[in-house]
Amino acid sequence: MTSLAVRSGGTGNTGGLAGTGTLLRFALRRDRLLIPVWIAVNALMVLSMPGTLEGLYGTPAERADLVRRMETNSSLRAMVGPVFGDSLGALTAWRAGVYAGALAAVLSLLVVVRHTRDEEESGRQELVASGMVGRRAALTAALLAAAVANGTLALLLTAGLAGQGVTGALALGTGIAGVGMVFATTAAIVAQLTESARLARGLTAAVLGGAFVLRAAGDSATDDGSSVLTWLSPLGWLENLRPYAGERWWVLALPAAAVLLQGTAAYVLAGRRDLGMSFLPTRPGPATGRLGSADALAWRLQRGAVFGWGMGFLLAGVVYGGLTEGAADLVGDNAGARRVVERMGGHSGLTDAFLASMVGMLGLVASLYIVAAVLRLHGEETSARAEPVLANAVSRLRWAAGHLVIAFGGAALIMLLAGLGFAVGYGERVGPILVACLAQLPAVWVIGGVAVALHGVLPRAAMAAWGIAGAVLLIGWVGPALDVPQAVLDVSPFGHLPKLPGGELQWGPLAVLTALAAALVAAGLTGLRRRDLST
Repeated sequence: MTSLAVRSGGTGNTGGLAGTGTLLRFALRRDRLLIPVWIAVNALMVLSMPGTLEGLYGTPAERADLVRRMETNSSLRAMVGPVFGDSLGALTAWRAGVYAGALAAVLSLLVVVRHTRDEEESGRQELVASGMVGRRAALTAALLAAAVANGTLALLLTAGLAGQGVTGALALGTGIAGVGMVFATTAAIVAQLTESARLARGLTAAVLGGAFVLRAAGDSATDDGSSVLTWLSPLGWLENLRPYAGERWWVLALPAAAVLLQGTAAYVLAGRRDLGMSFLPTRPGPATGRLGSADALAWRLQRGAVFGWGMGFLLAGVVYGGLTEGAADLVGDNAGARRVVERMGGHSGLTDAFLASMVGMLGLVASLYIVAAVLRLHGEETSARAEPVLANAVSRLRWAAGHLVIAFGGAALIMLLAGLGFAVGYGERVGPILVACLAQLPAVWVIGGVAVALHGVLPRAAMAAWGIAGAVLLIGWVGPALDVPQAVLDVSPFGHLPKLPGGELQWGPLAVLTALAAALVAAGLTGLRRRDLST
């Protein structure tokens, strides 16, 4: 029946695309919060860079000295890539390009998987396909939604950086959008191969991580982006486009070709499988069930994310720990750069300030993990998978508690692994670094508490937790560099944490934030207990 329903939708239309426009409008409406927030965070991060860099390296001599330092600092090249010019535009492309491309890739894979494999897994796509909808309409709409997001980002970056040079701005904006579309089509292929949306997101994210590692390995080996490893990575293509440094427009042919080839492969695969099926089917479970409780089910659903985030934080800690000495050498006697690092990490010495700022950045990223883990409750509820569980002798609070223990405990685990990674990479002061990482948890838990409260009290607004996490990330990432008032930094719970290592461990703010997180969780669970389930 499923196969007939899908194929009948493609009959009598051009290539099975009937209904694409309607599905595109629906996708954009569903993502009316996710897409604008991610675009805003990405665009503001890039557009704030020229002013920040001008404040740090205001003279041509200071910028030329920065370029010379980068040529001999392989560890920092691995982190942000080589620099190809000393203009503010070239430095902006160097400092923000790789990370902006990675953020565009993450948004693209989330959008494509959500509107393809997620819809099939929940059963909604089968209902849609029973109408006058082409069998490739959902895939087309998902890719078009990703194209709208990346195109909007490219326009914003081109317009915002035009003052530094229109040609360079167009190259940087187009290159970042190109990286986003490469991973959109990668996600489209993976969505055909797997039956699980979680696995599709995880595998595509793993490809992105591999691209970052290839670029980092190549850039650490050469100072001009010429390594074969760099050219094997879409992020390496972005830096070799060289915005504001003698643009190589022919490099854009690489992401264009990748999008064309991967998109074609995704369409071919979509036409050769039944709805809900995949080319890598999930292995059947044991004859007798092994999940004896709601807690065990929650762990089964979330363990992959916990392991993936944990390994990512461990590796990030190793990398950032290894960069500590090199970063201190790079800052040198530049008063502006020293002031930014100290504002992020405290005034206890440049090395401690850098460590504290990097630990704080990982804490901000951990807030994204806890939001994703908490909102798994929302996904289980809206997809009607929670009802069979709650139909048994399982209360709502017990069902929710299984997921929340993993969300809040998982945040503690990944920060602990980050601390161990720092200890390995830096090789000194294991105890203080571990304490610094764990001190981020009260602020992370507050963001998780906000997600719980939204899901329990205002389930229709639960996805707004992503917007709050994005705003906190933006404040913590860009605020210190822009020298925004302390009152703005204090809006974020991370603004109230002690600057560790090096600073004084203050228990008062940690206790207040922990109590606030507990109150938000209690409010959310109370609301969940009293309201009807969402569908």
